[in-house]
Amino acid sequence: IFRTGKWGLSILSLVSLSAATVPECTRLQQHGKLAEAQACYTSLANSRDTYTRAEGFWGLERYQDAADQFEVAAGEQKNNANIRVRWGRLYLERFDKAEAGKHFQEALQIDDKNAAAYLGLALVASDGFSIKAVEYAQKAIGLNPKLVEAQELLAFLALEDNDFEKAAKEADKAIAMSPEALDGMAVRASIDWLNDKPGTEWTNRILKINPVYGDAYATGGHFFFINRRYEEGIKMYRKALELNPRLWDAKAQLGVNLMRLGQDVEAYQQLEDCFKNHYTSSEVVNSLRLLDTYTHLVTFKTSNTVLRLDKKEADVLRPYIEPELQRVIATYEKKYKMKLKAPVQLDVYSNHSDLEIRTVGMPGLGGILGVTFTAPATNVVAMDSPSSRPPGSFHWASTLWHEMSHVFVLTETLNRVPRWFTEGLAVYEETAAAPDWGDRLDLEALTAIEKKKLLPIERLDRGFMRPEYPTQVLVSYFQGGQICTFIAEKWGYGKLLDMIHSYAALKPTPDVIRQDLGLAPEEFDKQFLAWIEARTKIQVEHLAEWRKGVKEIIDAQTVEKWDDVLAKGNAIRDWYPDYVEHGSVYEALAQAYEAKGEKAAARAQLEKYSSVGGRNSVTIKKLATLEEEAGHKDKAEAALTRLNFIYPQDEELHRRLGGLLLARNSVDGAIREYQAVVALKPIDPAAAHYSLARALNMAKRTEEARDEVILALEAAPGYKPAQQLLLELSK
Repeated sequence: IFRTGKWGLSILSLVSLSAATVPECTRLQQHGKLAEAQACYTSLANSRDTYTRAEGFWGLERYQDAADQFEVAAGEQKNNANIRVRWGRLYLERFDKAEAGKHFQEALQIDDKNAAAYLGLALVASDGFSIKAVEYAQKAIGLNPKLVEAQELLAFLALEDNDFEKAAKEADKAIAMSPEALDGMAVRASIDWLNDKPGTEWTNRILKINPVYGDAYATGGHFFFINRRYEEGIKMYRKALELNPRLWDAKAQLGVNLMRLGQDVEAYQQLEDCFKNHYTSSEVVNSLRLLDTYTHLVTFKTSNTVLRLDKKEADVLRPYIEPELQRVIATYEKKYKMKLKAPVQLDVYSNHSDLEIRTVGMPGLGGILGVTFTAPATNVVAMDSPSSRPPGSFHWASTLWHEMSHVFVLTETLNRVPRWFTEGLAVYEETAAAPDWGDRLDLEALTAIEKKKLLPIERLDRGFMRPEYPTQVLVSYFQGGQICTFIAEKWGYGKLLDMIHSYAALKPTPDVIRQDLGLAPEEFDKQFLAWIEARTKIQVEHLAEWRKGVKEIIDAQTVEKWDDVLAKGNAIRDWYPDYVEHGSVYEALAQAYEAKGEKAAARAQLEKYSSVGGRNSVTIKKLATLEEEAGHKDKAEAALTRLNFIYPQDEELHRRLGGLLLARNSVDGAIREYQAVVALKPIDPAAAHYSLARALNMAKRTEEARDEVILALEAAPGYKPAQQLLLELSK
C-alpha cells in the first residue's frame, strides 16, 4: 500500500546516468501524467543500457522482464549497490519480500552507508510490523537527511502505532523537505479520516499535484484495515481504484478485505483481475487458491448463524460447534446487554495455513487460532478446526468464545477500541466461560514479569503492533487479560462494560482509566503491577528451581526411579501450578503413583491437571479410565466431555462417552456420540452402527434404528447383536 508507485523521489541519489531519462519518467508518474509516463518508460525499455531497460520494463509493468534485466545489470556492475537496491524494491513491490531483503543486504555489503538500502530494509520490516522498521528508517535518515521517502515511512509507522501526534510531526517534516511529499500528505489525510473528518484539506493538496494519486486512498485503506474498520477500508480502496484502476496492490487489498468479510464472489473477481494482469504477489496467489478450495465447504444456516465446515469433517463437528455458537451468542447478548444486527458467519478451516491466508493473505502467522472481521452488517469469524493442529494443543471452544467476544465488543464500539482492551477482554472471557478453558500463565509471560517487561497501559497496544522481543505479542495478550481480571476483581465486571461504552464514545485510554476507574494511568499501572506481582510471587521466586526440578524429574522418569519422581514432583509442583504443557509435573506424578500401584493418588493428580486446563487427550482419557475404575462414572463422563471441546475427532472418545451416557439413560447425548463414531469411519463399522441403533431404539426412533442395524449387518452379516436387535425391531 505504502510502496506502490513511490520509487522515484530520490532516484537521482540512487543511480548515476548520463541522461536524466529515468528521473523524467519518474516525475511524469509522480504528477499523474500516466500516458506520458508510459511513453517515457517505453523509451527506457528500448535503451542499450541494461539497468535503464530494467527501469523501463518495471514502469511498463513487465515485472519479470524487469527482474531479468536487473539481474543482468547487477552482474555487469558488481560494485553498484544502487542497482541491487532497485532490484530489491522491485521484488518488494511485486515478488518476494524475503528475496528483496537479500538484495538490500547485498547492497550494504558493497556500500555500508547506502541510505536507500536501509530504507529498503525498513520497508521489508514494516510489512511484518517489526520494531526494526523504525530503526532502519532512522538509520536511512541519519545517512541521508534529504531522503524524503524514509521520513514519510517514519510518519507511516507512527500512525500504525496510533500515535497521531508523532505521525503528524513526522509527516510535516517530510512535507517541509519536499512540497511534493505525497505519502507524507497521505498520512496526514489518514489521520483526518481515522478521526472521522472525511473532508480533509490534504486530499486537495495531493490531487493538485497528482490528480490520479489513488495511492493516498490506498494508504487510508491500510490504516482502516489495521484498526479493524473493514468497510471503511474497502471504500478507500475503491476510491483509490477510481482514480487509478491500475493500482494493483490496492486492487489486491480490496479483494483480500472483501474475502475477510465473506464477500467471496467479488473478492475472487478482484484478485483474478490482479493475476491476469501479472500482479502475482503472495497475497493474490494464496487468496485465489484458498477461494478455489471453498467448493469443499458445506454451509449450515440457522436464524442467527452461518456455519461453514469442511465436508469431510462436517458430520463430526457440526453437532458440537453449532450449539456452542448458539450458546455463546445467547450468553453474550445477556452479558454485554446488546443484540447483534446480523447473523454470525463462522468458517472453520481444517488446514491451518488456510486460516493464515484468510487472515493476512499469506502463511506465516503460526500462532494464530482465530480471527474476527466485523462491520455494521457483517459478523465473520474464522478459526482453526481441531483437526488442523495436534490433538490436545488447541481448545476450539475457548477460541470460539474469545472471537465471539470480539464480535460483540467491536460491534458495540464500531471497531473504535484499543487492541489491548478487546484482546484482553476476550482472554478474560475464555476463563469466565469455564475455569479450565483460558490460557494458563505461560513461561513467556512469567519471564516477562520476572524481568519487568510488562508495558504501561497507555503503551500496551504497541506490544501487539510493534513487538520489541519475539514473545511480546503473547505476553501482551496475557497482560491484557490480566488487566481485565484485575479490573473485574477490584471494581466489578460492570466497569468493563463502562469501558466498552467509553471507547464507543471515542475516548482514549488515559481518559477511560481516569473516568471509569477514578485513577491516573500511572497510578493504575502501579496498582496493577503490585497485584500481578503478588499473584505470581511464588512462581517468579522459584522459577529457576522449578526448571531445574523438572529436568531432574524427566531424568528420574527415564530410569523409572519413581520415588525420586514423587519426592521432587511433590516438592516443586505448586511452585508453578499453571504449567500443564508437555512434561507437566502432574503427569509425571500420576505416572509414578500408578507405577507404584497407588491409583487413587494418580487419579488425584490428573484431576488437578484437568481442572487447571491440561489438554493432552491421552492423559484425559487416562483420567477417565481411572475414574471409571474407581466407580466415579460421572467424573469419567465429565473428563471425556472436556475432550469434545478440545479434539472431537477421536473415535475412542465418542465410543466411551456414548457408553457412559447410554448407561445413565442420557439418550440424546449417546446418539450424538455414536453418530460421531460413525462419521469418523471407524475400523469396526458394524459395532458403530449397532451402538447407534441401540441408542436410537431407546429414543423410540425405530425407523432410524432399523436403518442403522441394516448398515451394521451390511458391514458384518454375521454380527449376532445386530441380528438380534433387527428381530426385536421387526416385531
